[in-house]
Amino acid sequence: MTSPIERVSTARAPAPAGHYAQATAWRDLVFVSGQLPLRADGTHAANETFEVQARQALANLLAIVDAARSRPDRVMRVTAYVVGIENWPVFDRIYAELFGKAKPARAVVPVPELHHGYLVEIEAVAAREI
Repeated sequence: MTSPIERVSTARAPAPAGHYAQATAWRDLVFVSGQLPLRADGTHAANETFEVQARQALANLLAIVDAARSRPDRVMRVTAYVVGIENWPVFDRIYAELFGKAKPARAVVPVPELHHGYLVEIEAVAAREI
């Protein structure tokens, strides 16, 4: 029998504003939806610096990973969409700081713009112990 797909949700990250879950999980896999630097209370941070936005988006992602019963060293793949290629080094520094020794597979995709004027959006796939 196939395991049901679980919807993952936490109040430590912003509630979805559309028809999607913060993450879905199936067996030991967790798929985290793209996280903008929206604060957990739903207030926008689009006027903040790239560094503040990157930290918020990564905090949202890691809060969801935690809610899915996983952790940073079990994140397998990250895709980051970054407005302004000049922000790549700042993203890389913050990412390395927050992930520590964990080095998931990663793609950083330069994009011309993101929803609400944000400068970064991050999605991930993680594994968890079941």
